[in-house]
Amino acid sequence: MSIGLFDSGVGGLSVARALVDRLPEADFIYLADQANAPYGGRPGEEVVDLTRAGCERLFDEGASLVVLACNTASAIALRRLQQTWLPGYRKALGRAVNVLGIIVPTIEAATGLPWEHEAERRGDKIEALDILGVFSTPGTAASRVYEIEIDKRRQDVAVFSEPCPNLARLIESGADRALLAEEIKGHIEGLRRRIGRHPDRAILGCTHYEIVADLFVAALPEGTPLIHQPAATADALALYFERHPELDIGAGGARRFLTTGTPGLQSALIAEFWGGPVTFEAA
Repeated sequence: MSIGLFDSGVGGLSVARALVDRLPEADFIYLADQANAPYGGRPGEEVVDLTRAGCERLFDEGASLVVLACNTASAIALRRLQQTWLPGYRKALGRAVNVLGIIVPTIEAATGLPWEHEAERRGDKIEALDILGVFSTPGTAASRVYEIEIDKRRQDVAVFSEPCPNLARLIESGADRALLAEEIKGHIEGLRRRIGRHPDRAILGCTHYEIVADLFVAALPEGTPLIHQPAATADALALYFERHPELDIGAGGARRFLTTGTPGLQSALIAEFWGGPVTFEAA
């Protein structure tokens, strides 16, 4: 058995890296749906269907838990799969399995509050707002998941999302860092113009962006805190596995990387981030 990670491409490797560091003895299998990437501009029903197919493949490969290491899939498909597909699939499979996403631990990290917490509605005006910027794919931005869920928990945080239509694609293709830096600067300036100032904090709301997190740090005002999804997800999952010993995550430290796209060695950008070459097998 193993931990499965699913993403439209290589972005979820940022979550995989954090999980491997946190749970080095666990077995991991990663599936990139590169044949259909990116997901950010796809219709919702397509995202649901593609995500379900990816989860099925990972369960077939022996995963006991699938982590949707993709904000678009987590925002659009996760709840549907958990409510309408997973119960019947789990029964047919005859073993304990689950699907989780990365948005819940990210929002917990952003608010400093547990997911179950809901703020009391205040009638008085809040004078000092914490401005939180979210850089994401168009699909995640359109879902407004960060605005909705953070507002439920913190009345003193104002969330502004900046959709970045081309950034994940550029990272996926291993684009030159200078080109990526200019793209990132443009989106940070776009968000600044829209809200009138830079955000106080920022979420990299696409796991691809973590691969070039240093470029966001360089483009944002010095000292702007970033909320890192991989670290938040790794912390949350370590606690989750303590509560759910029925999920077998293996103990051999195996690592497998599958793709629905063209198998082979990934870009130098990915190798630099991962700490060594990453080669995908055909899914």
